[in-house]
Amino acid sequence: MVCQPKAAGEIQDVLGETAMVEDRTWKDDLYSCTYRFSTGVLVLSVKELSSWDQTYTYFSMLGKTLGETSTLPNLGQGAFQVKNGSVVVRKDWKILLVDITGLPSRFGLPPTSSSDVAATVAFIILGCWAGD
Repeated sequence: MVCQPKAAGEIQDVLGETAMVEDRTWKDDLYSCTYRFSTGVLVLSVKELSSWDQTYTYFSMLGKTLGETSTLPNLGQGAFQVKNGSVVVRKDWKILLVDITGLPSRFGLPPTSSSDVAATVAFIILGCWAGD
């Protein structure tokens, strides 16, 4: 899903940058991978939980740990941006984290703020989850 060729192709098309998708891991119900671009890295991860209580607790914990700064309306079933611009999205019993800490402050063609890149990538991934 987040690291598959369809998602990678859409992310690269929208950002105007080519990436190698590396370091795919699955541990403790957390799937993640690194998109390695020539000028930085983007890390995507999805935590799969097994109940609504676990999902809400994990989502809330990320908000506190990463420093939630703003709510992102109309993205998943709940989403927020954190201090460093990364984005967290809740959809069913899954939590997506788009970690932009490895990107420059402006990224892509045309150059866009990395926090906007995070929101855009989250939107693309949610579209893939919905089967678009």
